[in-house]
Amino acid sequence: PPPPTVRPKLEEPMAERIAGDRYDTPEGIKRCPREYIMLGSRWSPYTKFFGIMFRARALAVQGLYDDEAWSDSSIDVLESLETCGARFHIAGLDHVRALAGPAVFVANHMSTFETLILPGLINPIRLCTYVVKEKLLKGPIWGPIMRSRDPIAVTRKDPRKDLDAVMDEGTRHLANGRSIIIFPQGTRKNVFVRNELNSLGTKLAARAGVPVVPVALKTDYWGNSPLFRGFGPVRRDRPVMIEFGAPIPVSGRGKAEHEATLDFIEGRLRAWGAAVE
Repeated sequence: PPPPTVRPKLEEPMAERIAGDRYDTPEGIKRCPREYIMLGSRWSPYTKFFGIMFRARALAVQGLYDDEAWSDSSIDVLESLETCGARFHIAGLDHVRALAGPAVFVANHMSTFETLILPGLINPIRLCTYVVKEKLLKGPIWGPIMRSRDPIAVTRKDPRKDLDAVMDEGTRHLANGRSIIIFPQGTRKNVFVRNELNSLGTKLAARAGVPVVPVALKTDYWGNSPLFRGFGPVRRDRPVMIEFGAPIPVSGRGKAEHEATLDFIEGRLRAWGAAVE
């Protein structure tokens, strides 16, 4: 059998380690062998990541990639990245646990990273799915995985069609008890620009009669790349910061609630030293 990657005291399941309101990567996690073989390359974390994704794809093709498998593969990614120098600081999980029903999770979008990690944090507590770009459903690798999650697909070309899709499909999911994760920025950016986050998530919450949960993310550990879109070099000196805010009940058109969501995200990013305009 392969050697353990952590000390015995850290071998309890990840689900038990993130059972509280917050999770911080423990001291003592050993670097995985590929970190030494590849001499700490800024690309070495992807070697195991793609293995996890190909296993997920195989399950999806067989119709076996269910909610539990999705959560498990997300946590596998988290644990794998910890052995490649990622240091997580996750807070506000009790806000997710306190939800009496489904919600709309509204987050900024910094990298591919959060699309992989959030399911492992939210889905075991509140079943969820994403609003995603339509083209992600058609790729040979990601397509089967994404389709298995019954996401809400948007074109990013026809605003009216996208609005109708989010409102109609989102309301259906929420009525069936499944929460929605949405990134209103639309594209990944290292710099937070407040007016680039539209109010679509708040409008959906208002339509469905559910709260909004703001999620602030600083995930520039995982870089972006113009050549390999979404898969840039990792930056081990940048901690991963994730924080869930308190659920915000939405009334009327939700303008005040949208501003409160932006206030939370911007405030946390400023506190973490992220770039904000």
